[in-house]
Amino acid sequence: MKVALLLANGFEEVEALTPLDILRRAGVQVDTIGIGSLEIVGTHDIRVIADIKSSDALVSDYDAVIFPGGMPGAKNLDESPFTDEIIAEVLKKDGRLAAICAAPMILGHRNLLKGKNATCFPGFEEELYGANIVNKSVVTDGNITTACGMLAALDFARELTGLLASEAAVTKIFGK
Repeated sequence: MKVALLLANGFEEVEALTPLDILRRAGVQVDTIGIGSLEIVGTHDIRVIADIKSSDALVSDYDAVIFPGGMPGAKNLDESPFTDEIIAEVLKKDGRLAAICAAPMILGHRNLLKGKNATCFPGFEEELYGANIVNKSVVTDGNITTACGMLAALDFARELTGLLASEAAVTKIFGK
């Protein structure tokens, strides 16, 4: 299992770094991929050095992809051709797509939420084309997991740990 966590300038730091930290604690191999650069600046001016630049990443290596929110980070991810490439490869493997806050719009704009339960940051519901909007912090429907925002980042990470690692890993990290 290999996971890509995409970072674009303007990403929400808590929404990116929380699942990264928790999944790595669980033993999941997660690569941070910087869109266009290794150094990516978050929405609160926190600079992060990605593991790999998008132009050097081999999209066929990944079984899952995580899209953090934040603006304009989610918009920058939505507009990146790399996003389409990695989504296509992950879906070929029946892999997992995960998005938090504004980032579920990325999946909505690609008609991947049609008929699925999903959540997002309030105000982005119209961008989740065809989704059944659920008022919960984290929603998993099939191979798609969405979360509503920064305050849900730990719950999002916990859900992804159960899905991408194991329930034993969840218990080890979070307790009972």
